Formats: sequence, C-alpha cells, structure tokens
Amino acid sequence: MTIARDIGNNIRVLREAAGHSLADLAASAGLSKTTLHGIEQGEANPTLSTLWALAAALDVPLGGLLDGGASAVTVVRADQGPTVRGDAVRGRLLHRVHVRGWVELYELDVDTTEQVSDPHRLGVEECLLVTEGRVEIGPAADPRELAAGDSIRFDAARPHVYRGLDEHNRAVLLMVHH
Repeated sequence: MTIARDIGNNIRVLREAAGHSLADLAASAGLSKTTLHGIEQGEANPTLSTLWALAAALDVPLGGLLDGGASAVTVVRADQGPTVRGDAVRGRLLHRVHVRGWVELYELDVDTTEQVSDPHRLGVEECLLVTEGRVEIGPAADPRELAAGDSIRFDAARPHVYRGLDEHNRAVLLMVHH
C-alpha cells in the first residue's frame, strides 16, 4: 500500500469507528465531501493542515492517521515512514506508542562491546533512533542491524541487546513505561 492509501484507510476506519458519516467528518474538518472521499480512497495527498484538521475532528493524535499498524518489533528504515509537510516543517512518523505512565529520553553512545540488558518490568517499550554509525539492537533472540536514520521499537520486558558496529555510534532512546 502507498502512504496515501494507508492514510485514507486509517481515516475511513477511524471515521466509521466514531460513527461519523463522510459528510459529518468533512464538515467538522472544514473540507468538502468530495475532498474527504478522495483522501479516503488514497487518491489525494492531503496537506499537513488538512491532516491536523481531520485528526482534531476525529479526536485522535496526528500519528493515528499516519500509522500503518505495528507488530511486536517494528523497524523503520531511514527512507521509510509516512512524511507530512507544512510551510516550514517536514515530519516523519517513526513510531506510535500509546502510553499512560512515563516516557524517558536518553542520548546514547554505543560501543562495539555487546551489552545484553536484563528484561525491564512488564509494559516497558524501547524506541531507538540511530543518529550516527550502525548498531545491532533488539530482542536478544532477534536483534536487528540499524544504520543512521533507522529506528526500532520493541518490548523491553525480555532480554535485549545493544552493540555498536562502527567506531562511532550514537542514538536517541525513548523508554516508555506504561
């Protein structure tokens, strides 16, 4: 599926789940019914302001329109992920994590020595974006190799590994405590 089709499908599913008709959602978002229909069919490339209006009308975060779904381990490569553009901003959705709890942000330097981390408490996820070099990271049973610009999200309530693959490896880590 293309990004436009993913976005359109997400909007249609969210609209139907909320019990809105096409006309009702279009009016709430300040769009024509024809425009909304084209977006839902994946035939239009909505602007960032249009997506924000639809997200507000559906009472969901912007990522809810962009995300194509997730599995237990999700890797997003540097050239992947839905992108939205405004007049001065370009944003790429890496991962969505629904949370009630704490989110911790870390800047990491990753050495070439392998580190096996013990499982964290149930409900802890890690989401990491490689900013320099290459790293091997993820569940100990299934680590993934990532390069600068790639990201990963996984359940950290099981053993997981970190290992730098280049001389200089840096990353940004979100630890999400549900």
